[in-house]
Amino acid sequence: MPKQQITTQSGASPVGAYSQGLRVGDFLFVSGQGPLDPVTGQIVGETVEEQTARVLENIKAILEAGGASMADVVKVTAHLSDLALFERYNKVYATYFPDPKPTRTTVGSQLLGILVEIDAIAYVGEK
Repeated sequence: MPKQQITTQSGASPVGAYSQGLRVGDFLFVSGQGPLDPVTGQIVGETVEEQTARVLENIKAILEAGGASMADVVKVTAHLSDLALFERYNKVYATYFPDPKPTRTTVGSQLLGILVEIDAIAYVGEK
């Protein structure tokens, strides 16, 4: 099954050797997104709420470029620079996904100058 690269200027450009997204069969995989402005490439927001919103907007743009939506997301992995930020991050996160919410793992990680990074997997088959 061939991989199809998904790219959009509406989401943050990769800052390393990875694709914004890949469609493989019925699944769309979105790389870990940081709170980067798609136009400037600069970090957006000083609070975890602002950064979480920017990250999820980047994910939303990549999903849409691949023919999916936030409602199609089945699995998310989130990295927080400090797990004490969980409640504040979770309030913003919850507004982006309709029920049933995707499955999720949230871990504390050493992040480079950002508070949150999130990746996602969406199911895009049988619509």
